[in-house]
Amino acid sequence: MGSDSSKAWPELMAKAQKGDKFAYNRLLSEILPYIHNVLYKKISKKEAIDDIVQEILISVHKSRATYDSSRAFKPWLHAIISYRSMDYFRKHYAKRSQQVENIDFTAFENDFVTNSDHAGEYIDIENALDSLPKKQRKIFDLMRIKGFTAQEVADKMNMSVSAVKVSVHRTAQKLEEKLK
Repeated sequence: MGSDSSKAWPELMAKAQKGDKFAYNRLLSEILPYIHNVLYKKISKKEAIDDIVQEILISVHKSRATYDSSRAFKPWLHAIISYRSMDYFRKHYAKRSQQVENIDFTAFENDFVTNSDHAGEYIDIENALDSLPKKQRKIFDLMRIKGFTAQEVADKMNMSVSAVKVSVHRTAQKLEEKLK
């Protein structure tokens, strides 16, 4: 798992691409603890790590033909680790948001959200949001209130990710000014 064995990974993958099953088996057994270590630094839930590792190994297998042996192996592997991790969490959070939508929040809203002590503040916030252009409000609502990622908002709104981020930042500044 150390740097000495990782130096052999490009050669092992090149051999695996040519059908060497022993080299492929050795490569997988060497990258497995490495993948675990990368994920342990970022994710605390062991079950999630195990699921993501399985997805990563499947992707390594399916994508092994795309590896270019003239290039470094670790960046190729890290790209797979990154994409599979994001895919897992995208699915995980999508399931959570579907579960939340089915819960009745009426009692919670009555006790906490519509507390008359804060009614003036809520009205001010609603008025500030209502004063925004429709598209700007929708972008802000999707990202800051509903919790979508910049990429998801960009896809929904047919915009670039950077344009979404700029819009949200500018909207937050406008709202801050209006609410001072």
